[in-house]
Amino acid sequence: MKICYYPGCTLKNHAKNFEDSTICSLNSIGVEVEELSRWNCCGTVFSLTTDDLIHHIAPIRNLIRVKEANYNKVMTVCAMCFNTLKRANERIKSDPESMDILNNFMDREEVQYEGDVQVFHLLEFLKDEIGFENLAKKVVKPLKKLKIASYYGCLLVRPKEIGFDDMENPTILDDLMEILGADSVDFPFKTECCGAYQTVDKPEIIADRTNRILTSAKDRGAQMVVVSCPLCAFNLDQRQKQTVEKYPEFKHIPVLYFTQALAIALGCPEETLRFDLNFIDPKPILKEKGLI
Repeated sequence: MKICYYPGCTLKNHAKNFEDSTICSLNSIGVEVEELSRWNCCGTVFSLTTDDLIHHIAPIRNLIRVKEANYNKVMTVCAMCFNTLKRANERIKSDPESMDILNNFMDREEVQYEGDVQVFHLLEFLKDEIGFENLAKKVVKPLKKLKIASYYGCLLVRPKEIGFDDMENPTILDDLMEILGADSVDFPFKTECCGAYQTVDKPEIIADRTNRILTSAKDRGAQMVVVSCPLCAFNLDQRQKQTVEKYPEFKHIPVLYFTQALAIALGCPEETLRFDLNFIDPKPILKEKGLI
């Protein structure tokens, strides 16, 4: 099986642990990943202004690249890229006039976009195409006795027409962790916003959110947290330094990309996990559980 893959900017820079663990995991279950050529930034956020077409050029141009590569589906792993690409796609598909304007704006050498590319997330692919039952058969190193809390954040499940799970109580990440052999820890703040880009100029707000979210997970027994968004990973992982400065009683907890947990369970080499990019080192707890 071969799939077209859109990486996005952060996975090529600060989140190589996300990308490397993703590719190794998919290769280990027989899925060949073809990176989209000539991709550009997804646009980062979806513009909600009805007459703002200029900010939809970036995501739609990527979908044109998918067509040029002779695919009609493209996979993302970053929650923000997924949300931006899919929402722009749905808007253009429902508005022929906007689609015509954007097509006329593009280079003449590019194919005309007709809204016929499907944007999907890796979690959807694992559940619906591979099947969690089949994935479970590929597990060679079960995450036994490891208690993991799954943090969804905003962009995987909102808005309703874009998300692929229940907005209030999603379970797809929890289900995946259980398939991998971990004990899934449910906690009430799994869809609470991490603070997003307020991390740039208001890190004290992020410290508040990080303390609230991670303390909730730890109070319910979690030993680590998994995420699917590089911005969430930054705020919940690296901002733990500011969190403990503001809340001295705060206790550190490792935050991993869900693909790092997946790669461990599938027996990927440790170098593909790139734990050197995790601010809170997960290796002590993983060594204690005999997983690395």
